[in-house]
Amino acid sequence: MKTTDPGPSVFFECPICDDVAEHAILKGNLGKGNVTGTFRCTGCGRVFSGTIRIPVELTVKVVFSDGDVSEETATTLESDEIIEVGDEFILDDGRRVQVTHIDIESGANTKHAQADIIKKLWVKQFGILNVKVSVNDNRVTYPLVTEAEPDDEFVVGMVLQFEDFDAYIHAIKTTDRILKKGGAEARDIVRIYGRIRGKTYPVMDEDDPIDYDEE
Repeated sequence: MKTTDPGPSVFFECPICDDVAEHAILKGNLGKGNVTGTFRCTGCGRVFSGTIRIPVELTVKVVFSDGDVSEETATTLESDEIIEVGDEFILDDGRRVQVTHIDIESGANTKHAQADIIKKLWVKQFGILNVKVSVNDNRVTYPLVTEAEPDDEFVVGMVLQFEDFDAYIHAIKTTDRILKKGGAEARDIVRIYGRIRGKTYPVMDEDDPIDYDEE
């Protein structure tokens, strides 16, 4: 519970305006993990009565993977947080990660769970991604990678610089489609397709076939 002037308050989702906001406790009784009383939402100003559950901080076990290296650690979550596979968040030690698997107390297989029933989280490093790139010079396809942060955007027509040559992006395969124009964030990209730019290299025509099923 948070104490403010002139009285105590709690943060939760208002049942009237559906906004997560501070609520002044006009009258209330503190129970184990909850408050029963009368509240005023500082967002919409409405007054109502009921019982509010107060989330508590939990320490959850975490298996962290970075490439072929794994380690066990832990992080802090609030008991009412909903965690889903694919979620991105910051561990207590500052590392940015993405959830890959969730173990819950019952042992059931699930893609989302409330923090208070999570036994262990499996996560992977998500600070810097290695985005796969296939560059073709009409003779050879070069399998490459380029580093990017998850929210970095790649756009068709952009030039990528590699050690021996530059390449134009002419197609982007994401998790659900193939882009011939526009762009996508690195977190959503399965592979980038490019053609070499440079006088000493014959470039591939955009109409040449591309194996988009390549992984």
